[in-house]
Amino acid sequence: MFSIVLGTNNKKKGAELTELLAPFNIEVRILADFENKIDVVEDGTTFLENARKKASEQARFLKAWVIGEDSGLSVDILGGAPGVYSARYAVLSEKSEKSEKISEKFSEQLNASDEDNNRLLLEKLGNTPLEKRTAHYTCAAALADPNGNIQKEYEQYCRGKIRFEPAGTGGFGYDPLFEITEYHRTFGELTLAVKQTISHRARTMRLLIPTIIRIASENS
Repeated sequence: MFSIVLGTNNKKKGAELTELLAPFNIEVRILADFENKIDVVEDGTTFLENARKKASEQARFLKAWVIGEDSGLSVDILGGAPGVYSARYAVLSEKSEKSEKISEKFSEQLNASDEDNNRLLLEKLGNTPLEKRTAHYTCAAALADPNGNIQKEYEQYCRGKIRFEPAGTGGFGYDPLFEITEYHRTFGELTLAVKQTISHRARTMRLLIPTIIRIASENS
């Protein structure tokens, strides 16, 4: 069985990709499956920059095919925030209150909890009416060969609105707040099957799957 590594420790992200690749007999591993791996500093200014860096550096270290993925939420009325800082939103906000400028070192791997990030997002939006709470998820993914060379990359989106309070227990991150307008449900409320069809990550990975299948065939 051909094996590919998703460059994340997030088991839920790994499960989503495993479901997508299951029909093709391709094994998906995540960084948590390895005793030795490296921490890649996500200091890119775009999702795609971070995805490329995570893919390339982990691939060279693990000597494996690696998908580097970076995703996050952008809220229009907040000027695109939290953006690439989605996982660190609450921590960075707390730090910025104590300092006018966030140091480069601080912008490394200091992730906040989903609960804290969601709480801060709701505070920032306040009483903004629902029609002005438009937002979109972005997912960028890059595939690197064992030498660290990027072979393919894609970026896709999913648009919706931010609810006034969380709904549902599914998903992770901002999912309980992110409502898909057509379904009148948040990602936290929708089933995995629906999310696998319409989410930013599913859309990006579906574009990448033909390349993964081809590589798996060539290396079988």
